[in-house]
Amino acid sequence: MNDILEILIRTICAVVLIMIITRMLGKQTIAQMTYHGFVAAITLGSITANLAFNLSLKSWLLAFSLITFSGVLYMLTLAALKSRNARNWISGKPTVVVENGKILEQNLKKLKLTLDTLTQELREKDIFDIEEVEYAVFELNGRISVLRKPEYLPVIRRDLGISSNKIAFPIELIMDGKIIVKNLKQNQLTKEWLDEELTKRGLSLEQVFYAVKSTTGNLFLDLYKDNIHQPIDKE
Repeated sequence: MNDILEILIRTICAVVLIMIITRMLGKQTIAQMTYHGFVAAITLGSITANLAFNLSLKSWLLAFSLITFSGVLYMLTLAALKSRNARNWISGKPTVVVENGKILEQNLKKLKLTLDTLTQELREKDIFDIEEVEYAVFELNGRISVLRKPEYLPVIRRDLGISSNKIAFPIELIMDGKIIVKNLKQNQLTKEWLDEELTKRGLSLEQVFYAVKSTTGNLFLDLYKDNIHQPIDKE
């Protein structure tokens, strides 16, 4: 019973510590799987797991190790922000694998990538014919960025001379049936305005699950009662 209680306390401490540390390190470290991020994820996960479950090691030593390693990661992050050379060493550099429509075999070898992997990455970008590619770059996070040849670029509204209306950021107003008062205030909207909009549609707040003012300024509503009698259930 004592072991179970100790594991419970250690697990809670481990979760709290790792949450604090990930916030301290910032979103970039956890969102992009660079060399730096890869090492950080593996090591932090290993130390945290030992802190939670390894009763043969003292918890304060593991906590100290976790905090020390996080401090080193934080210092590396600061160094990467201030120096491009440090950033290149810590996170690596993007690598061009297609230039002027030509595959750079030597760069593929450096990355230990095969042509199969390259063509797969291109297919995930909806490119099935490598002839369409002008430049392709493997980024720090292992994903590929592609610039198509001019003749294969999609047509946009500006090419057709069609003017575009200004697009605003969507504003969530109701979530899980509750009004998000903060979003109303930040966007100079009032509860009275929202109530009036719902009344126009013959609705009450209790009926609305989700509401958002879209990029075009229209109000989108999703109700608790969807009136879908046979919802699709894809297993």
